[in-house]
Amino acid sequence: MFIGTAAWSIPRTVAEAFPGDGQHLERYARQFPCAEIDSSFWRPHQHATYARWASMTPPHFRFAVKLPRTITHEARLRAARKPLRAFLDQVTGLGDRLGVLLVQLPPPLAWDARVARTFFGLLREDWDGPVACEPRHASWFDAPAERALARLRVTRVAADPARIPAAARPGGWLGADGDGAGALLYWRWHGSPRVYWSSYDDDWLARQAAALARWQARATPWVIFDNTASGAATANALALRSLVATDARGRGLRAP
Repeated sequence: MFIGTAAWSIPRTVAEAFPGDGQHLERYARQFPCAEIDSSFWRPHQHATYARWASMTPPHFRFAVKLPRTITHEARLRAARKPLRAFLDQVTGLGDRLGVLLVQLPPPLAWDARVARTFFGLLREDWDGPVACEPRHASWFDAPAERALARLRVTRVAADPARIPAAARPGGWLGADGDGAGALLYWRWHGSPRVYWSSYDDDWLARQAAALARWQARATPWVIFDNTASGAATANALALRSLVATDARGRGLRAP
């Protein structure tokens, strides 16, 4: 299981959990196995920048990288070949540390089968690894969209807060048999009730840890805390990691 946060800043309130020397990313990567690069949504990064980040992490570490808003929000997935190629050329700087490409869509963007098939087909020409899509329009949760995402091997993100009940559960590509086996599933928790700010309480995290354990035997869960505005994400990720490890020991499994 991969548990981490959007970006890798270390708030002072939990700094003691990240001992040792080095920059924030180096200290963060000694405790967590993954991080989500959200800044790529706002501006491009050079190939050398991605390579430098990769060099600061251990071999098992993986990054998820968010696609640029110029592709997802401004162009709305259309005419994507050239900007996609430019983005993918940049992120190859991560080498084998590149784990997931994240496609977050604007809330007004409705499902359009032709546009989605064209866009994800282009993406698949140059990237055969995991793709996670976080749609926020209700039409993306209907059966035709679910089937299409599954055919395209695109995992639909499970988000909190969920705009509709289906948005809280993973969807799209759930493995060849549809039960999660062999799939990488992706959760993004943004904080609730105040998005990006609110911290999750212990009871909520315990319920999520139990739910994740039911997936873990079949799939590879990624859980990213995006409630970073108040610094809550890092503490929540540490707490979830502890809960998952405790549950694994209780079931006689190797802790993640």
